Order: sequence, then structure tokens, then C-alpha cells
Amino acid sequence: MNNAVNTDPNVKADVYYAPWEKSFDKILTPFEEFIHRQTTSGFLLICMTVLALVLANGPLAAAYQHLLHTLISVNIGGWGLEMTLHHWVNDGLMTLFFFVVGLELKRELLVGELATPRNAVLPIAAAAGGMVVPALIYFAFNPQGDAAAGWGIPMATDIAFAIGALALLAGRVPKALVTFLVALAIVDDLGAVMVIAIFYTDTIALAPLAVTGGFFAMLLAFNLAGIRNFIPYFIVAVFMWYALQQSGVHATLAGIIGAFSVPAKPKYDPARFSAHVKELMRRFDASHKPDKSIMTNVELRAVVQTLENGVHSVEAPLQRLEHIWHMPVAYLVIPIFALANAGIPLDFGSLGETLTHPVMLGVSLGLILGKFVGITGVCWLVLKLDVAALPKDTRFTQIAGVSLLAGIGFTMSIFVAQLGFGGHEDLLLTAKTGILAASLLAGVAGFIWLYVVSKPVKAEG
Repeated sequence: MNNAVNTDPNVKADVYYAPWEKSFDKILTPFEEFIHRQTTSGFLLICMTVLALVLANGPLAAAYQHLLHTLISVNIGGWGLEMTLHHWVNDGLMTLFFFVVGLELKRELLVGELATPRNAVLPIAAAAGGMVVPALIYFAFNPQGDAAAGWGIPMATDIAFAIGALALLAGRVPKALVTFLVALAIVDDLGAVMVIAIFYTDTIALAPLAVTGGFFAMLLAFNLAGIRNFIPYFIVAVFMWYALQQSGVHATLAGIIGAFSVPAKPKYDPARFSAHVKELMRRFDASHKPDKSIMTNVELRAVVQTLENGVHSVEAPLQRLEHIWHMPVAYLVIPIFALANAGIPLDFGSLGETLTHPVMLGVSLGLILGKFVGITGVCWLVLKLDVAALPKDTRFTQIAGVSLLAGIGFTMSIFVAQLGFGGHEDLLLTAKTGILAASLLAGVAGFIWLYVVSKPVKAEG
């Protein structure tokens, strides 16, 4: 507890001084909060990636691998589910990541850049070009054999890393360019999810898949019935995750499916909420006694609790869940995923062979060259056809810079690599090396490009 004496004459004596608590001092829009957390998440990702590389190539390498392959089981009576820690991270914990991606995508479709057809054309077209061209480049180097299964690896963009790099240029690039990158990355994630569901599923068990459909129908019924409590959704989503796990379809897709069932309409309308808050504040002021703690003022506690309940009711469940889960996913789930998957044993003796391996070339050139050509080329085409417009205050050269940043594949690329090369450790390590190298080069190249072509943005107002 901070017991420091307050010497500021402008601060009232009865106000608890906690400089780290600024919830009433700084108002952030949901988009600003999103960008801030993605930037911090990008920094954590770098730290965890470096740590994973140190663990995989240092004296703790054996312990690191042993920990990842430790079996963890959940047993209830005669039922049990057993997976390695590595699989629990990739199949279980990452479901929360996909859940947040689903919430972000639904919000973008309803009220974001993707809600307006003309605004949506450019990021959607850019994402499509940024998926197809990298896949073709990879396939050109790996047209057949086991290596061909990695064609989906260079298709994805890591939103945390890409936005983190762009945030470093906040004083030189317009906000609309950041919005464009966010929309592009979210559509890109949706494309990657569809690729995983369609092409990276070996065998499908129809009975569990039908059960999954039944659970999803139940979630939609909750939505239509006006249920706003999160608990029923969570319980059914857990069963849906298990059904997908048994069906052969990657279980993390339960996160996307569950997110689309979350209600996007609040319980109370803003006008009613405003009137209710004013009445509650009148009661708050009437009940407040300067010499009495809120802990012993029953009326004051009741008013504050009612205010909290009202705030939750005026927020859409979609908005509230995105706010609640974005922080643990950005600051915990994704860094843990990086720690569990970025540990690549480096063999400098065979570095030359690795750098010229077709998988390495396909992944790295797909992410760097493929993203640049695919995104920039398609954007040029749709702008030339006049079916889309550049984001406000942006130039085409800045779109080209963003296309380089989109080559930062990391999280989703590693995830797809795990699926494509799960049974081929040598190909998986080569693919991960290509992802890390390409992501680093794409990030540096995109930053330099945008710094050169962008001028300082004048402060608004």
C-alpha cells in the first residue's frame, strides 16, 4: 500500500493517491487499447523467442525438450485426456488465441473497417494476394513430397509483431494505415484458419463433428434467447472443443466458432443507462459521508455495486469478452506459445545447407517477397480499377511498406508448420528457421521503408 504523504495542494486529502491507477484519467478507445496491447505483446514475443533459442541451444536444452514432452492428463472417473505439454499449449491454450481472433473478426465485420463494403475491399483483396502469392512461391520450391505440405506456412501475418513494428513509427504514419494493417491481418488470420480447417485435417470422424454442430447450434440458441451470462457459453464451448478434438479437425477452431456465437448487442441501450447512472450518482452523493469509509457505508457500497452491474450490462458481451481476454492472450498465451515453439537447435556447421534448403527458401521468400508482391500488386490493381480507395492520408508507397511488415509470420506460421510437418522434425526445424529469419528481415525492411517514405504526422487539434 502506498502510504506516502500527499503534498500536492491541488489534490484533496481524502483522495487515495495511486499514480499507477489511471482508469479515470485516461480514456482509450477500444482500437487504441487494442494497439497498445499488441505492441506490448510484440515486445514479449521477442523476449520469449530469444529465451526459447537460449534454452534450446544451451546447457538446459535437454531439460527444455523433456519439459515440452511431459505427459499431462485430465481424468474424471473412467474418462481421461492425455497430451504432452507441447500439445496442451498448441491445441488447448491456443484455442483462447483463436477465440480472441474470432471476436476481433466479428467486431471488424460489424462495426470496423470490414463493415463498409468500399472500405473492406482493399484489406480483403490485399490479404487474399498476400496469401496466394506466398503459397505459390513456396510451392514452386517444394512441388512434391513431404515438403509440399508446408505451402500454408508463409500465408499468415503475425498481428502482434507487425503492429508492434508499425507502432514504433506512430509519429510518422497516419492512424488509417494502422487500421488498414489490422484489418488486413485479421482477414489474413481468417484465411489461415480456413486453410487449417480444410487442408490440414487428415481424417474426419463424422459423429464427433455432428456433435460439434449440435453444440454450436446450442450456442446460437443461447444468443437468440438473449442470454448474456458468459458461463453457459463457456461450458458448452469446452464440450465443443473436446468434440472437435475427437473429430480430427483441429480443436483450436472451437475458439473461432465460439466467438461468432457471442452476442454483439448489449442488454441496455445508452439512453436508459445514462438516466440510470444519473439517478445512481444522485443517491451516491446523498449517501456519501466524508468521515465514513465506504467499507462501513452500506448504502454507498450498494450504489457502487449497482453501477458496476449496469456498466457490464450496457457493454455488448462481444466487447466485454474481447476486453477481458485480450490481455491474458496477448501477455500470456502467445508468449507461452513462442516459448514452447521457437526453441530451434541451431547447427552452424550445417547453416549453409539449411539456408539453401527448398523449405527454407520457400518459407523465407514466400514471407518476404510473396507478401510484398501479393499485397502491393493486388492493391495496385484494385485501386487502378477504382473499386477501392486508399485509407485516409496514406500514400501507396506506405501500403508497400506495410506489405513488407506483413511478412512477419511468426505465431500463425509456426502453428501451421507444426501441423504440416508434425511427423518430420527436420523439415519442421528448417521451416521454423525460415520463419524466424524472414520475420526479422521483413520487420527491419518494412520499418526502414516506412521511415524513409513517411514524414512526421502533424498532431491533431
